[in-house]
Amino acid sequence: MIFSELKPGVSVYGKSIEVFKTEVKAKYHLYLIAGTHGDEVEGVYILKRLFEWLKAEHDLEELSIIVIPVLNPDGHEANTRTNARGVDLNRNYPGSDWKDKFEQAKYNPGQGPMSEPENEFLCKLLEKYPPFLVISFHSWKPLVNYNGDSQDIAQFISERNHYELSPDIGYETPGSFGSFLPEKYHAGVITMEYPNFTADKSLKDIWEENEKSLTELFTTDVLQEKARAFSEKIKDEKGK
Repeated sequence: MIFSELKPGVSVYGKSIEVFKTEVKAKYHLYLIAGTHGDEVEGVYILKRLFEWLKAEHDLEELSIIVIPVLNPDGHEANTRTNARGVDLNRNYPGSDWKDKFEQAKYNPGQGPMSEPENEFLCKLLEKYPPFLVISFHSWKPLVNYNGDSQDIAQFISERNHYELSPDIGYETPGSFGSFLPEKYHAGVITMEYPNFTADKSLKDIWEENEKSLTELFTTDVLQEKARAFSEKIKDEKGK
């Protein structure tokens, strides 16, 4: 696949938020995003390996894909969950469930919804290139979490990496991307939670146990079918 670099965003500390897009024209787009939480290096590594693979494969079926390797570059450099203002970007989206109250500093939602430049940049991209599906790469424990219209793709992944499949992460996540995106764009969100690397399980090991699930996702037609079905659904809803 051939990717071109789009105009980057800018973090709190002025670091570039790189973004790449295939040269395919489409109404709706697949997003691959890592580094929302700066200390979750496993998700960043997995997307890096997947992105390298996608760029090296030139016989894949056409699909409009947008890749953000690290949404929170300040946090990634400092190895912190939050951005440079101490805000959890995954509690800062302007969904109807956003709350200003939080019990732990790592879940700080910010002074208001969409207060952070990293999320402002992402949401401007979403307006310009509306999503049909977002796969967000995180780390915590082996889990494929899905929100909105994404259970079929999440199940496809889970059947291949044998991670737990769940629509509920187990606790409230007000202002999260998983609640905001289906509400605003009717699109699905898959939150990939990878295990933390240890002395016994390297980043390479985590990639190898997920390589099949991710590469088969792009070598079959499930994503193309998802994009077509989503487009038809939106067309029907607008026609009502």
